Amino acid sequence: MNKISFPGLGIDEFSVNEVAFSIFGRDIAWYALIITTGIILAVAYIFLRLREKGLVFDDLIDVTFFTVIPGMICARLYYVLFYELENPGTYKSFLDVIAIWNGGIAIYGGIIGGALGAFLTLRIKKMRVTQFFDALGPGVMLAQSIGRWGNFFNSEAYGSQTTLPWRMGVIEGGEMIYVHPTFLYESLFNLLGFILINIFYKKKKYDGQIILIYFTWYGFGRMLIEGLRTDSLYIGSSGIRVSQLVAFICFVLGLSALIFFGIKYKKRHVARTIYCKGSKRYVPLEPQTEPAEPENAEPESTPENNAENGENGKNGENADDTNDADDTDDGDDTDDADAESGGKDTE
Repeated sequence: MNKISFPGLGIDEFSVNEVAFSIFGRDIAWYALIITTGIILAVAYIFLRLREKGLVFDDLIDVTFFTVIPGMICARLYYVLFYELENPGTYKSFLDVIAIWNGGIAIYGGIIGGALGAFLTLRIKKMRVTQFFDALGPGVMLAQSIGRWGNFFNSEAYGSQTTLPWRMGVIEGGEMIYVHPTFLYESLFNLLGFILINIFYKKKKYDGQIILIYFTWYGFGRMLIEGLRTDSLYIGSSGIRVSQLVAFICFVLGLSALIFFGIKYKKRHVARTIYCKGSKRYVPLEPQTEPAEPENAEPESTPENNAENGENGKNGENADDTNDADDTDDGDDTDDADAESGGKDTE
């Protein structure tokens, strides 16, 4: 049982259990259930986003499998690697390394492994990588926002002590201390990012823009929030927080890519537009095409065409004479018939 409180918000001390329930003697932690819920909702979000683009659900399941599994493996290896650098001799056997049920995963390792697995799967299945990643980014952000509440049940991933009104009380060293609820900061920051990205989603200029926004947004927030935490992984004894450094790199690279591709898109767009002074707006240029000839257009005058037209004219005159003759004969026959009938009406 973990005891937690939020005295500044009027929430007195209460207890939360890390274990949700047990199956055949094996405890199922709230952390695992919450992470799984986040993954399911992320997959559902991706399908809803890309269904109108022709995404087949079976393909999504394949991509999900080869995203989640490598993601979990890399999340564990990432944690073990940097924890071992900071605390040599902690993991003495292969079983210690894979014992993920004892805790110890890192989100950046999961992102790296999951992104690599998704990329390879998409290429093999000949699917559009950037289009899929644009839906994957917000989906992951939603999963992260939900998954951080697993840290709440474990009473972990909190920050340094504070007296702010929203301080969280946790038991450390046998006494209650009041700290930054950094799990809550990151959860709310990701939720806000998820909402903003979805507002912008249909206005994106090119495939790949949304995933770049995700890396930029998350990198910026994690870089700031990580500085408040007390359980960060460090690069050996350098004093450099691993996640803070990676977040900074993600932020810089993501922002640089957004600026670069934004300028590139703008130049390409302007090159295809003209400025209408009357309306003061840019109008897309229509592709230059040959004007279609009218259906009744007269053919170009050539000697051959003139000769043909002369013959056709003679034939036309002959045809007119014949028609006139026929009309005359018909008229005579009609007059004869009227004379014979004596002008009486016929039935």
